[in-house]
Amino acid sequence: MTEHAVDQRAVVDLLGVLAYAELTAFDRLAEDARLAPTLEGHAALARMAAAELGHHGRLTARLAELGADPTAAMTPFVRALDAFHESTRPRTWLEGLVKAYVGDGLAADFYREVAAFLPDPDRGLILEVLADTGHADFAVREVRAAIASHRTVAGRLALWGRRLVGEAISQSQAVIAERDQLAELIIAGTGDLAGVARLVDRITAAHTERMRTLGLNP
Repeated sequence: MTEHAVDQRAVVDLLGVLAYAELTAFDRLAEDARLAPTLEGHAALARMAAAELGHHGRLTARLAELGADPTAAMTPFVRALDAFHESTRPRTWLEGLVKAYVGDGLAADFYREVAAFLPDPDRGLILEVLADTGHADFAVREVRAAIASHRTVAGRLALWGRRLVGEAISQSQAVIAERDQLAELIIAGTGDLAGVARLVDRITAAHTERMRTLGLNP
């Protein structure tokens, strides 16, 4: 897909949904930090939350550069993202870590795929803010240690991980349904429905690998 073919409204929409996603990530990680059983865990999630807020600031600054009102750009996606987080509120520290690694990872994979259809500098900015801020290594270490100590938690966390996938897919569909421009960008970028299917396959494969990395059955 050539750069001039990208609808500017799709760029604003993608930056808008990501800006709100980063804002909610900040809120959630700050809240989940209070579930941490150790000061190390509390500090680790607090640092991640701070990084997410920084990402939010970069995205809203870019929206302003494009002449868009950041609040207006984020507003269409509030309902879908809030519904996702409300339906997947962690009850425990470990559930929060699995959500940060598996749930957020799946969403990030989706947005990365869509960002690939954009020209720079927006493509580069999105890829930078979606880069791991420490979730991965920390979450994997904590979850695997918990499983090693208490094997029974693996089954419960595996079910939680599968639930997150279903909810994340529903969230992505709701986000796309809000704005025709995003759907058109995905179709144009992948080429056809077969390309969309391959995109979904890549995201699913990445999710399966994350579950296995945690020591959970996908």
